[in-house]
Amino acid sequence: MKLRRLSSSAAGFDAALDGLRFATARAAGVEQAVRSIIAEVRRRGDAALLEYARRFDGAAAACVAELDVTPRLRAALEALAAAERDALCAAHERIRAFHERQVQTSWDYREADGTRLGQRVSALERVGLYVPGGKAAYPSSVLMNAVPAKVAGVRELVMVSPNPHPAVLAAAALAGVDRLLTLGGAHAIAALAYGTASIARVDKIVGPGNEYVAEAKRQVFGDVGIDMLAGPSEILVISDGAASSEWLAMDLFSQAEHDEAAQAMLLSPDARHLDAVGAAIERLLPSMARRDVITRSLEARGALVQTRDLAEACTLANRIAPEHLELAVADPRAWLPHLTHAGAIFLGRFSSEAIGDYCAGPNHVLPTAGSARFSSALGVYDFQKRTSIIDVSPAAAERLGRVAATLADAEGLPAHARAARMRYE
Repeated sequence: MKLRRLSSSAAGFDAALDGLRFATARAAGVEQAVRSIIAEVRRRGDAALLEYARRFDGAAAACVAELDVTPRLRAALEALAAAERDALCAAHERIRAFHERQVQTSWDYREADGTRLGQRVSALERVGLYVPGGKAAYPSSVLMNAVPAKVAGVRELVMVSPNPHPAVLAAAALAGVDRLLTLGGAHAIAALAYGTASIARVDKIVGPGNEYVAEAKRQVFGDVGIDMLAGPSEILVISDGAASSEWLAMDLFSQAEHDEAAQAMLLSPDARHLDAVGAAIERLLPSMARRDVITRSLEARGALVQTRDLAEACTLANRIAPEHLELAVADPRAWLPHLTHAGAIFLGRFSSEAIGDYCAGPNHVLPTAGSARFSSALGVYDFQKRTSIIDVSPAAAERLGRVAATLADAEGLPAHARAARMRYE
């Protein structure tokens, strides 16, 4: 296949680039189907949950307790091939070490009049983790979601996954998952959000899933917290023309193989370099096991973009706000200040996005579809809450009370004003 070629200096470029954006419209019928499932689980609890598990997950359980596979986790870890277990342990160690640096602690300070103000930081009590199951195996997703939760101090981490792969069970054991149920889909999200006789409701739900899972998370948000509403995976590479064309072609493949709706783009001012990468794509694609998915992804949303210079490439990258951004240039740190919107930035030609997906340490749960303009990677802070602590001294009750009463009167809230004045009149 020939990947589409765009030029920032060509007429109609802005429209062509905007045409590659991910459409967030929900598929017809998904919203109502999910709403119905959630309502049934809320109304009938375990009975509805079991019916949906049999229908959608292929479960043969007589009760929810039979869907609990927690006792199998440790054995799954021990049964892994040595090389896979060692790799999983190495990734876990690096992810944990990175996230331990994110832990926030409580603080306070005392003013001269004795007033004491502060912030108490505490972990969420119970979190639900959704991990896709079936034919795919995502042990890395388990680590990236469970490790920061455990580092934060979450008391109970409940994981749901339909037909989980043994590697997923092993990762759950390593990451300290407290309970694992073989449930999937919107019914699993509903059970986590509202609880049943067998499953206690959680405070927050994290983890990726299909369109039904994403829609269910959207609908329960507000009753529980969620991590984010993520779209398909994205990679944007900025190259000065000196990087290996085959390296960059494979980096584009690495995200395109996720999903037919994924996006892979390369920006460079070097036309001959873009030609070389395009040729590498044509040469390497036939050997890819997931070439059909890659082809559909690249045809739908992929592009090789010629820019006027690297500065313009950075400007376009900020406009796109990609999930993953590779800065494959000679002096990447010199260009880093020019990049303001990205989920994760990979500096230099040896920093492949694939390493970030598995074992660099930073979280691979990242904002997509342009949401890097206002959102961040999943982290320990997503599993902690902050409570303001206010201890007003008798002396400050008058000084601050007068300020509060004046402002309350100005806002037309006399009870507020009176409550403040009563402390000093």
